[in-house]
Amino acid sequence: MRPHTTIHLATDDVSLIVAQHGDALPAIVHWGARVTTSDDDLAVFVEMRERPGIDGVSDVPYRPSILPEHVFGWSGRPGVSAHRGGSAWASRFRVQAVRLDGRACEPGSATQGGPGFITVSARDEWAQIELNLEIDLRPSGLLRTRASVRNTSPDTAPLHVESVSLALPIPTHATEMLDFAGRWATEKIPQRHPVVVGLHARESRRGRTGLDATTTVAVGVPGFAADAGEVWLAHVGIGGNHEHAVERTDGSLAFRGGELLLPGEIRLASGESYESPWVYGSYGDGLDAAAHRYHRHLREISRSSRRDRPVTLNVWEAVYFDHDRATLDELAVRAAELGVERFVLDDGWFLKRRDDRAGLGDWTPDPDVWPEGLRPLADRVRELGMEFGLWVEPEMINEDSDLARAHPDWILRARPELPATFRFQQVLDLTNPEAFAHILERLDDLVTQNDLGYLKWDHNRDLIAAGHPATGAPAVHAQTMAVYRLLDELRTRHPQLEVESCASGGGRVDLGILERTDRVHPSDNHDPLDRARILRWTGLLVPPEMMGSHVASPTSSVTGRTHDLNVRCAVAFLGHLGIEWDIRGLNDDDRAVLARWVADYKRFRPLIQHGRVVGGGDFDAAVATLRGVVADDRSEALYTIVTPSASADTASRVRLPGLDDERRYRLSVTDPASLGPGWLVPAWMRDAAGPDAAGSDVAGPAASAPAPVAPVVSGSLLRRVGVDVLAFLPERAAVVHAQAVDA
Repeated sequence: MRPHTTIHLATDDVSLIVAQHGDALPAIVHWGARVTTSDDDLAVFVEMRERPGIDGVSDVPYRPSILPEHVFGWSGRPGVSAHRGGSAWASRFRVQAVRLDGRACEPGSATQGGPGFITVSARDEWAQIELNLEIDLRPSGLLRTRASVRNTSPDTAPLHVESVSLALPIPTHATEMLDFAGRWATEKIPQRHPVVVGLHARESRRGRTGLDATTTVAVGVPGFAADAGEVWLAHVGIGGNHEHAVERTDGSLAFRGGELLLPGEIRLASGESYESPWVYGSYGDGLDAAAHRYHRHLREISRSSRRDRPVTLNVWEAVYFDHDRATLDELAVRAAELGVERFVLDDGWFLKRRDDRAGLGDWTPDPDVWPEGLRPLADRVRELGMEFGLWVEPEMINEDSDLARAHPDWILRARPELPATFRFQQVLDLTNPEAFAHILERLDDLVTQNDLGYLKWDHNRDLIAAGHPATGAPAVHAQTMAVYRLLDELRTRHPQLEVESCASGGGRVDLGILERTDRVHPSDNHDPLDRARILRWTGLLVPPEMMGSHVASPTSSVTGRTHDLNVRCAVAFLGHLGIEWDIRGLNDDDRAVLARWVADYKRFRPLIQHGRVVGGGDFDAAVATLRGVVADDRSEALYTIVTPSASADTASRVRLPGLDDERRYRLSVTDPASLGPGWLVPAWMRDAAGPDAAGSDVAGPAASAPAPVAPVVSGSLLRRVGVDVLAFLPERAAVVHAQAVDA
């Protein structure tokens, strides 16, 4: 009998090879490009890796498992860190069973198949800990793994679990990494740097993903880009405290990830278990191929892909806290005229909420503003043919609120005094069953009484010194699980209700929350230049139809920069389109332009919410950037192209990725005149400007000539060579449509 139990799973263009030796925990031998091999060759290949040590008993080299163990000489981060009163901390798990899709794998066997679900049961008899490990290769090629730890000791002393850190190995020829930094309204700033020996860790202790969160980490071969170069993306699927890390040691490189547990947070009594969040990994030839696996996963589980994404108007930047029924009625009428399909009343509707200093927790319409409640406005919105949505922040509480005065013991705190105040608010203790039930019933009542189709669910402060009020024990993990239960229960009661995850913008974007919501708000910043970057990099994890993408006022409320309406629309177009602007004062020209963009979005909505995302120009500030979606059958594609802030060139060539080399495509482009003087606009863009293209004097003096014929070009030329795009004027945007024509 061979010493290894080996499983090779393959799907799409990905292979996963897992080997388990003797009673040791399994290791991932290969995760990456798909390979073809016989069972015998597979077994030989796995055994080729082994090194005997001295006389087979001393200095035996250790190849780290999915949960590396210190007892074998592993000097990096242990996979499981736990103890019982300071002892039983050096765990040594012995495998009891390996199963593939529920069927036992015989020791020494070699098994090959398609996508599959591996479970490994193990036990540390001396420490009295059970371990269950799950490894799941999805049909999309997405890999995910998690582990659960159970205390089997009959003693009363609890098992303290300090961390469970999964390891997804990456070949050491991947020597560059990409992660992201940021702050409020400036999310997803890329930082690219070499992989070095040691641990590069990105921790979030914010109780939510965080505005500065990397969200995904990419590790790849030198020079990896959107469409080329082996790259591995990793993500920890939880919205509470967490860690993304890359660890390079002797002959080993791995993504390390898991929940970041606070001191004493997980104390397991006899029979109790802790389950880690899923840790996700995606391999691809280029960032877009790897990101596509995340998109497929979300489209399989999210309701967002099951209906057209309704064009949304959010009233926040139109009225802020100044709620007035007549103003809102006029906004609703204007929105309906533009073709808007969902009207969302934002912050300011509830008791004493005239600013952000009071009212959170008192989820009752303020009678001074809404003497008849919200139902009359909701009915009016529906009469106009739109859904009605509402802003809430159920996890938070203002100290100046009736709820806080009635239940000060419902506020999370680690010490007798309250934590520091941020946004004039504290965190409501949803781990308290009474507080949980109160908020659930208030949300249930709001949805029922107003027939809500949508909640914008906000989360505007970090969880700081977040302890259980009665004991001060850390509560972030329990609070995160309680929020998940709250969302699950509310959506069970209201199966058609859609929920947006907002957290001061993009502060909670992760697969834990996205399993329970239908949309994220990537940023409070609607400046189109910043938004193009934020959408691109948030889009490594989130497909376009799940990213709110709003057209706001000409001058950004965040950056103070002013941009043309077509630029703002072009950047917002490839997402879940919305408007966040006081549209009552639009002139006739702007109203017509905005209505045309809304109509075009509805026309292209199936492509945007089902197409494959592509990008380009990500790492060269002097060239135009591209973000696009391509139909699965490559029959058409949309590309948003943004000119650089500064360039030494008047034009740059942009390739249109994803097209079929054997097909020909007719090109059309929005508003080419906005990119620069008509006499500089390339011929293809002048000819591709359709009758609805905004702007004037596209073709200069020849504008009175017969209407040009839109160019038709082979997919091979467009994909491999590209088209010239004017870069004369900085920070402009246009949308290009490529439509396949018969041969």
